[in-house]
Amino acid sequence: MHIVEFTAGSLRFVDAAPERAPDDGFVWIYLDRTDFVRHLADVQAAAQRLGGSALLDVHVKDLASDSHPSHYDATSVYDMVIFRRLATLAEVQRDQEQVNAIASYHAHGVGASALTKPLVPEAFSRIDSRAVGFAIFDKLLISVHPAGCYTANSYVQRFVADAKLAVDTAGTRNRVPQGPSDLVLRTINTMVDSYLDLRKDLATALENAQAELLKPDPRQDTWSAMMHARRRLHALQDLCEEQQDAMQEWLDTLRELPLTAYHADPAQAQARRDQLVARARDVMEHIDRVLHHARRLEQSAETAVQIHFSAQGHRTNDIMRTLTAVTAIFLPLNLFTGFFGMNFEHLPLIHSTEGMWVALALLALLAGGILAIFWRRRYLTRTGR
Repeated sequence: MHIVEFTAGSLRFVDAAPERAPDDGFVWIYLDRTDFVRHLADVQAAAQRLGGSALLDVHVKDLASDSHPSHYDATSVYDMVIFRRLATLAEVQRDQEQVNAIASYHAHGVGASALTKPLVPEAFSRIDSRAVGFAIFDKLLISVHPAGCYTANSYVQRFVADAKLAVDTAGTRNRVPQGPSDLVLRTINTMVDSYLDLRKDLATALENAQAELLKPDPRQDTWSAMMHARRRLHALQDLCEEQQDAMQEWLDTLRELPLTAYHADPAQAQARRDQLVARARDVMEHIDRVLHHARRLEQSAETAVQIHFSAQGHRTNDIMRTLTAVTAIFLPLNLFTGFFGMNFEHLPLIHSTEGMWVALALLALLAGGILAIFWRRRYLTRTGR
């Protein structure tokens, strides 16, 4: 459990939660999900002392759950926001190793190298999320993160670097958050930016899968890769919709709060509310961009599947047209040879020494004439690879 005390323009780490929150700042308690369960009594005591109310039991269960969707809830004392961030590459690889180990165990002696590995683009495997929970009081912020979460540590390092820069240069630059809500919105904005950074990788991976799918002889596991990509894109859309709903509810709450809830001075209170509302709208706009991009990628995947079926149908039509033309050419020849194969005593050219050559010439002329007619009417065309 880590405790950071923010004051006007500075921050400091403390070993324990203070008895009261600073007048010109707030206290941030961030901890892993396992530490949250282990130190729940201390967290509840700090919430009662600094925030004015302990966390409800239902909210404690929500914050302790790793599979909880993005959600917003509020009480008369604090707000609770759960936002699912994008999993890091290390977390995805660790989960994949666990899945492979379970698959190897259930294979009854089959080694991991003997298991067939589907062609799954790595970018789509990264569409995995982790729940981050926030309990937002007036002077207190409690955030619960997955193990090894980068969001809390990266923000603390950034604030420390800004504070050192301000001291060294004796300037007025200060990006310390004005309150718990401001800090939560900044953190969520960083989480959404990771989704925006993933868009280019998703588009490139889908283009490669489409190019493989449209080949005359695509790999057998290309279909499984495309189906996996479509499922992951569906999951990304559901995730963005849940995030939008949670942020919209919180934005409505920020707009409905009276100005006195932000600051005693009406001018500063209005400025702080406008800043929070603007940050919340910016986060929602970023989520909306990710959602639209996921929908476009899904439409592109659907188009690739339809083009694949159209290409397969076109190849089948070419094959059937060739077979039909060959059959149409040889059918009159079979009729001609069948006529001279009848067991009659008197047939034209049957006893002539030149009959075989005359019949062969007639067969060649007949086949050539039919081929010329088909070629003129474009039943047969020359194709190049």
